[in-house]
Amino acid sequence: MENKSTTESASNYDHLEKMSSLELLNNINKEDQTVPFAVDKEIHSIKKLVDVVVSRMQEGGRLFYIGAGTSGRLGVLDASECPPTFGVSEDWVIGLIAGGDNALRHAVENAEDDLEQGWKDLDKFHISDKDVLVGIAASGTTPYVIGGVKKAREMGIATGCITCNKNSPLAAEVEYPIEVVVGPEFVTGSTRMKSGTAQKLVLNMISTASMIRMGRVKGNKMVDMQLSNKKLVHRGIKMIMEELDINEDEARRLLEEYRSVRKVLKFSRSRE
Repeated sequence: MENKSTTESASNYDHLEKMSSLELLNNINKEDQTVPFAVDKEIHSIKKLVDVVVSRMQEGGRLFYIGAGTSGRLGVLDASECPPTFGVSEDWVIGLIAGGDNALRHAVENAEDDLEQGWKDLDKFHISDKDVLVGIAASGTTPYVIGGVKKAREMGIATGCITCNKNSPLAAEVEYPIEVVVGPEFVTGSTRMKSGTAQKLVLNMISTASMIRMGRVKGNKMVDMQLSNKKLVHRGIKMIMEELDINEDEARRLLEEYRSVRKVLKFSRSRE
C-alpha cells in the first residue's frame, strides 16, 4: 500500500482567493516559520552526509546534486555558488537538472519521468566511487532522480537524498536519507514553497559545512572568494585590513598584487 504523500496533502488553509494581501502574506509567513524546526529534526542525518562528502573530497572526490523542477534548480544554484564563494573549481560541486540547463528557465515536458536519463547525465561526468551523489526530490518519487541514485549505488557511489516525505521510494534507495517533513503547503502541492525552502536550507548546510571543513574559510571569512566585482573587492580589502591591522590603501595594494585574500594573509604572516 502506497504511503500517503505529505507534500500532496491538502493545505491547512482554504478560500485563499478571498484573503486580502495582508492575510495571504501573514499566513504564508506563519507556515514558513515551521520549516527550520523540521530541518532541526534532521541535523544528525545531515551530519552523516556531510562527513561522507568531506571524506570523499579529501580523497579527490566530488559532490553531485541531481533533481528535477524546483529541486533540480535548487541543486544547480547551490553548486554554482560554490566557486565564487569558496574559490573552488567548477567541477568540485556539480548540479544536474532533468531536461538540462534549458529546464532552469523553462519546464521541460516529461523530463523527470525518465528512469534512465539521470544516470546517463551523471555518466557524462565520469562519476565514480570517489564521488558522492545527492538526489533532491520533495516528493521522493521522481523517476529521473530515483533511477540516477539507484544506478550510482550499484556502482559503489555514496548516495544521499533530500526529500520532504517520510519513507519515500527515493529514501529507500540511498544510504544517507534526509527527510525534512514540513507538512502541507500553503497552496496545496506547491512544493516550491515550504519544501523548496527546506531543501535550500539543507543544501546551504551541506555545501557550507563541507567547504569549511575542507579549509575554504578562515575564522569566519571567505578568504578564497573570487574577486569578480567591486563589492567583493571591497569585502576583500576590509578582511585584509582587519586581519593585518593595516590601512585601506595598503590593503588595496596587497590585494591588487596577490589577487587573493588568502595569499595576502599567507605572504604577510610568513614575513612576520
